[in-house]
Amino acid sequence: MINVIAIDDEPLALTVIQSLCDKCENINLQKTFTQPNEALKHLRKFPTDLIFCDIQMPSMTGISLVKSLQQNTMVIFTTAFSEYAAVSYELNAIDYLLKPINQKRFTQAITKAQEYFDHINKKDQNVEKSIFVRADFSLVKIPLADILYIEGLADYLKIYIKDRKTIVVRMTMKDMMEKLHTGDFIRVHRSFILPFTKIEAVRGSTIFIGDKGFPIGRTYTDEFFNRYSS
Repeated sequence: MINVIAIDDEPLALTVIQSLCDKCENINLQKTFTQPNEALKHLRKFPTDLIFCDIQMPSMTGISLVKSLQQNTMVIFTTAFSEYAAVSYELNAIDYLLKPINQKRFTQAITKAQEYFDHINKKDQNVEKSIFVRADFSLVKIPLADILYIEGLADYLKIYIKDRKTIVVRMTMKDMMEKLHTGDFIRVHRSFILPFTKIEAVRGSTIFIGDKGFPIGRTYTDEFFNRYSS
């Protein structure tokens, strides 16, 4: 069960969130607030798992409120204005819901929150077979077994995934390797991370997965062949 509070200066918006939460068995909406300062006081005494937070509020913006949080709390922003999506991404929001919020879109956001909640609390061993990345202004779950390869482009990565569109994330190759935290992947070039089990052949200094070839960088040659030949 995920414990939740909701913050919005419009009482009607809070009524809508209450109604949406009532239809989700895994959500416990504990309290609602129309005053951001009151919500912050409550959170200092009673930390919660997830916050639904409006962005444009007269006394304090939702952005300022989230920056003021003293604990790590999942946040789903709710707003009528799409221009704040990039800011929500920078604040590591779970999702970004545009008003009016329908049940289907709300449920999608709750599913993301539940998966991330299980991941950080390690309640499901299968969750460890996935990673979470931030893309398209929300949190995205990617099963490790579905990753075909990862390509580095300056400060961005392109994650190629089986039967899904390619995901672009702002992250370094080093950070991605740390996130993968598994021996199933290996960096073979400054621009490529490959799933070790999907390697089909190696000819000279080229690795093949299906009909696609990947160069082995000189810096990574020894590590790769030590693992590949063992």
